[in-house]
Amino acid sequence: MSQDKHEDTDAFPWLGRRLLWLDNRRNVNRIVYALYGLCAALFLADFFYHKHVYLGVEELPGFYAVYGFVMCAMLVICAKAMRVILMRREDYYAPRDVEAEEYPEDQLDRAEHDA
Repeated sequence: MSQDKHEDTDAFPWLGRRLLWLDNRRNVNRIVYALYGLCAALFLADFFYHKHVYLGVEELPGFYAVYGFVMCAMLVICAKAMRVILMRREDYYAPRDVEAEEYPEDQLDRAEHDA
């Protein structure tokens, strides 16, 4: 992606040199597929061990996976709803912003240029 095969990697900091392998899209895809596999393995493992539960619903296989997914989706939906309530105009702070003030003309070092 951003790293050329002939680029000098000595210019990068130590940590940057160690993480250059993440710049290759194939390596990133491998990590994503490994995480998919880990999630599937943990979901399947949920069927094969005895749980000491506090509530009866926790005994359902895959309960925590489904619960986590639903709560994550609810966070996104609530954030979108809050955005509608909390959103302001782009120039909301403009009247009191420093950028809105006029800079004193006598303090400007203007230069004339022949273009």
